[in-house]
Amino acid sequence: MVGGNVGDRGVVRRGRIAGLVMSTWRAARPLGAGPRPQEAGHQTAGDRAVVVGGSIAGTLAARVLSESYREVIVVDRDEVLGVSDVRRSAPHTVHAHGLHARGYLILAELFPNLLDEARALGLPVRDFGTMRWYFDARPIRPAGTGLLSIAGSRPVLENYLRSRVAALPNVTYRQCTELLGLLGTPDRGRVTGVRLRERSEGAAEFSVEADLVVDATGRGSRLPVWLTELGYQRPPEERLKINLAYTTRTYRRRPGTFDGPQAINPVASPAHPRGAFFGQAASGDCRLSLTGILGDQPPTDPEGFLEFTRSLPVSDVYEAVRDAEPTSEPVAFKFPASVWRHYERLARFPQGLVVLGDAVCSFNPVYGQGMTVAAMEAMALRAHLRRYPTPDARRLLREIARVIHNPWQLSASGDLDFPGVVGDRTIMVRLRNAYLTRVQYAATKDPTATAAFMRVAGLVDPPGALWRPRLVGKVLWLSRDRTAAPRHVPAAPNSSRAP
Repeated sequence: MVGGNVGDRGVVRRGRIAGLVMSTWRAARPLGAGPRPQEAGHQTAGDRAVVVGGSIAGTLAARVLSESYREVIVVDRDEVLGVSDVRRSAPHTVHAHGLHARGYLILAELFPNLLDEARALGLPVRDFGTMRWYFDARPIRPAGTGLLSIAGSRPVLENYLRSRVAALPNVTYRQCTELLGLLGTPDRGRVTGVRLRERSEGAAEFSVEADLVVDATGRGSRLPVWLTELGYQRPPEERLKINLAYTTRTYRRRPGTFDGPQAINPVASPAHPRGAFFGQAASGDCRLSLTGILGDQPPTDPEGFLEFTRSLPVSDVYEAVRDAEPTSEPVAFKFPASVWRHYERLARFPQGLVVLGDAVCSFNPVYGQGMTVAAMEAMALRAHLRRYPTPDARRLLREIARVIHNPWQLSASGDLDFPGVVGDRTIMVRLRNAYLTRVQYAATKDPTATAAFMRVAGLVDPPGALWRPRLVGKVLWLSRDRTAAPRHVPAAPNSSRAP
């Protein structure tokens, strides 16, 4: 089933546990040596699945596919196994990341002992409702929700998950290998594999046949182009331009900075458009990610970075870092727009192909939804394979779109609350935003409002849960004295001068 120049280079068969971080090694078994048997009695969907992309979405896809395919191959253009630092192809992972409560529940199901092992790796595990959240510069009342979130270093979490997946007996990795295109049947009605090439001088192209191909290559996915080459239409795109900018720096943690795993999150709002995420990193240091929207980029020079921190509407973060010892230089990252590629709207789509993660929808990262939505999509894939032994590509695309709908509604509506963001502000969007502002204000007074909001923000409950009559009555009563927050006008974009 494999043609071309196929050697052992880049193939990793499985991992071994060395403490809690599992090292990996290259297998002597060639890529085309045949499938591995599944457990006795387990119905398989096919012989081989190929996942392109080894980040969170691809890793979780490989985990669920290992239950239904005799062999799963994960392809990534970088060396990924055993790598717990920022990779060249994923520079955004240096910035603040968090796994929402729904994502944690999914990962805990897929990876037993996740909680203890994450803590042993130094990844902070927090109750979503007990972090120090500020909305419109007002602190909300903490609420013990029982909903856990994993924060810290995304590369450390990714390496842990990849190592667990690589340890599965029917999963192999081909690292330092790039995707060149798709293989298809003569009528182009089905994708039958991928064209690959190792990232080394003089490497020849080769092909890998597969019953299922998963595109998890991120927001830079070239699938729209390859679909047109196969005679299909490009997917329609929903795009919301926000011109978000992150700048991140780490600091030596001082005794007493946090009482247990904690975080300080002044959330950006139209009245206070500068935001921050400050918390512990897996290294034991503290990570501060500053955010600016619509061109207001936090500076990368140390003085400007500190002044931007001082300009935040609450002083907690500035007080924590103004005399702290930096352990890195400020690093910037830009996110121009949220994009949803609506593959589910296409009238035709080839069988044997699945699209997951940022390759389908990339969210404004300040909402922290990306990893959790990828986990939800992986579970949709798992459920689909249990219902349909032969995957139905168009049906699965519609199921994935249903997973994306609520998180997109939350983040897109939140972005449209900023006057400078261009988009269609329907009556429902305006109503949702007006009510959500009152929910957040009610949370400054009552922990039950905090708990209800955090269940929705953590993607455990749908947005409609905030509209239950009893909660609506409480929110309206608690917010009866609410006045609009005074607008906080920061300095000009890229200025290091405090407002």
